Amino acid sequence: MLSDTLEIQHLDDLRRLVEETLCGQNELEVGAFQMTERVLVRSGKPCGMYFCIHGPRSVKLTAIWETDKNSILFYNSAGERRQRTQLRPSPKLQVRSTNLSAANH
Repeated sequence: MLSDTLEIQHLDDLRRLVEETLCGQNELEVGAFQMTERVLVRSGKPCGMYFCIHGPRSVKLTAIWETDKNSILFYNSAGERRQRTQLRPSPKLQVRSTNLSAANH
């Protein structure tokens, strides 16, 4: 499992990093597949984000940004952790109420 330390300033930079990393690990073209995200909630408060690239042949590649540890965990299509990236400083997690309700379902 690889481990890196990166500096990310904005949530859009985090999204781009997740997409580029997942696509790079799996030899996919960046931007060619849909990426979805959900805010993760613990005790009614946002605690991270879940990202999923919906690749070819129903392949799903995922990453989770843990806000308390400020790290991103990258997983392959079998659910095995491939990489952990430590971030500094933390990007701002801006949550809209519609995202919270979607993350709880």
